[in-house]
Amino acid sequence: MLHLNYSGFSLEAGTDEAGRGCLCGPVVAAAVILSKDFTHPFLNDSKLLSEKKREAVRPFIEENALAFSVSFIWQQEVDEINVLQASIEGMHRAIAGLKITPEFIIVDGNKFRDYKEIPHQTIVKGDSKYLSIAAASVLAKTYRDDYMAKIHLEFPMYNWAKNKGYPTKEHRNAIRNFGATEYHRKTFRLLPANES
Repeated sequence: MLHLNYSGFSLEAGTDEAGRGCLCGPVVAAAVILSKDFTHPFLNDSKLLSEKKREAVRPFIEENALAFSVSFIWQQEVDEINVLQASIEGMHRAIAGLKITPEFIIVDGNKFRDYKEIPHQTIVKGDSKYLSIAAASVLAKTYRDDYMAKIHLEFPMYNWAKNKGYPTKEHRNAIRNFGATEYHRKTFRLLPANES
């Protein structure tokens, strides 16, 4: 059972990101503020939902959240600042994009930097504990997946529509055969150490 609120503040934002472990494409972050009566029958950590369920719940979140925002940190910036900093920066930008200023921020994971003067709490596996973080995880994942499906059309041989840029065997084989694209993260180990 997911909880609706951690802090007791009514304007509590949950934030999460998607794409940290990928070899290419952006890190995408989202922030969501839910009303105190928000409910959904199957909203959960995006990793626990099928693609079909994520796609179904996304418009519900967007229509019923008090505020939501999504930000993209492109692969060039991921390479410049490293993927952990990109995740935190993405969450900061998503919070900055909210049309309502939150009174408290709950963050999936255990790493975050202060955002302005707003108090925050990091929560390990927060996306399977709190609805607002679960909602943010669904938005981050679906927006990123949509983008990966779009660039898949440019480079279908990597099959990003299916692997989303994660280091699957198929993705690594395509990198072996075709090399890296402009979307690949140059600071990531694209192939195993004994090959690079």
